[in-house]
Amino acid sequence: MPMTITEKILARRADRAAVAPGENVWVDVDVLLTHDVCGPGSIGVFHKQFGPDAKVWDPDKVVIIPDHYIFTADPKAHRNLEILRAFAARQGLRHFYDADFATGDGIPAPYADPSATPYKGVCHVALPASGHARPGEVLLGTDSHTCTHGAFGEFATGIGNTEAGFVMGAGRLWLRVPPTRRFVFTGSLPPFLMAKDLILHVIGAIGTDGATYMAMEFAGEALYGLNVEERMTITNMAVEAGAKNGIIPPDDVTVEWVHRRTDVPFEAVVGDADAVVVDEMTIDVSALAPTVACPHSPGHRAAAADLTDVAVDRVYIGSCTGGKTTDFIAAAHLLAGKEVRAETFIVPATTDVDADLDRCRVGQRSLREVFAAAGCRIGPASCAACLGGPPDTFGRANEPLTVVSTTNRNFPGRMGHKDARVYLASPLTAAASALAGHVADPRDYVDFDRPVGAIDG
Repeated sequence: MPMTITEKILARRADRAAVAPGENVWVDVDVLLTHDVCGPGSIGVFHKQFGPDAKVWDPDKVVIIPDHYIFTADPKAHRNLEILRAFAARQGLRHFYDADFATGDGIPAPYADPSATPYKGVCHVALPASGHARPGEVLLGTDSHTCTHGAFGEFATGIGNTEAGFVMGAGRLWLRVPPTRRFVFTGSLPPFLMAKDLILHVIGAIGTDGATYMAMEFAGEALYGLNVEERMTITNMAVEAGAKNGIIPPDDVTVEWVHRRTDVPFEAVVGDADAVVVDEMTIDVSALAPTVACPHSPGHRAAAADLTDVAVDRVYIGSCTGGKTTDFIAAAHLLAGKEVRAETFIVPATTDVDADLDRCRVGQRSLREVFAAAGCRIGPASCAACLGGPPDTFGRANEPLTVVSTTNRNFPGRMGHKDARVYLASPLTAAASALAGHVADPRDYVDFDRPVGAIDG
């Protein structure tokens, strides 16, 4: 029976020869991810279901990455981290990326226990960088953007605290096999476009419910021309179309990238060419323009060039979607030698990306120097304002501002104030808007004779 890549992975982990869309199957889990927002609740469910002294099914397969509300003095955020720290110690978890509030001002210092794994940053960027995202596996996480990890050719989806609590004890979950919609990106990607433009185009075309409980499978020569970080941007936003998972069949680039970060064995899986899909949409990327999602939905698609009358108070470049090294290299190409007109926040997704702000250069200056000279404010690696958070969260919109953001959602209140108007855009469009003081097309602010953001992931 021909199967898609999603169906093949679920069949293997269900110990079945084949599965079909709509079937419910017990699936063995390779990695369970949680963080400081959902982790305490999942732990509570785990102990309620399995007992106060229960042990997780495999301490090597539970990954906890605090990231959402880290750089804050909020006592509830501190409490959540203490719950995670105590649980990780009791369970002997090998992959708890801790941060310590020992400085007393809400800013974590390196964790005092030298045996602990140090703070990493945003889970969806830190997890693959630490070797936990591997082709052919099943990865579940208590965050809707767990679908990011489908960029590595695995089945990755978000689950609730109740499900996560069960997985902690049982190591498996009852899942319904999703049907697949395939999206094929063809043509040559213009240098003024990034992955964010491609996925905003798709969501705008099919709507925020266009792939409800489906697998969004991405392919095509334009897609495979993207580096790994850009591919992650594509799958990250699959859930914004209602998808159960986003997935990119692995190629040599994927496999090599993962091998450089882990020695855990894995087996890459690809789907059958004659597998049945719901439909297949072909997108010629050479015909696309810089794209923006208007308030208050990722599906409210518009061309950046058509929104130049929208004045911008703030620009935010960061998050699991837009806070990777590639994103900052692209933004720096526009900002180098110029000054921003809108208040601009630079928030690296992880501590590794933060270090890249010093390692990577545009001309003679490091990325950090470029951003500082342009008048940007640079924050510590975390989710920061992407999910709003406590009032002292870096970059949070505490006023009804108009914001251009590289994040993944623009619902009312998402970045703080309920009346803030958030426009989602690529790092290139965000940087152009920072320079203009209004929503802007990046083609008006840089010479695109050479590609930007060109790293190997």
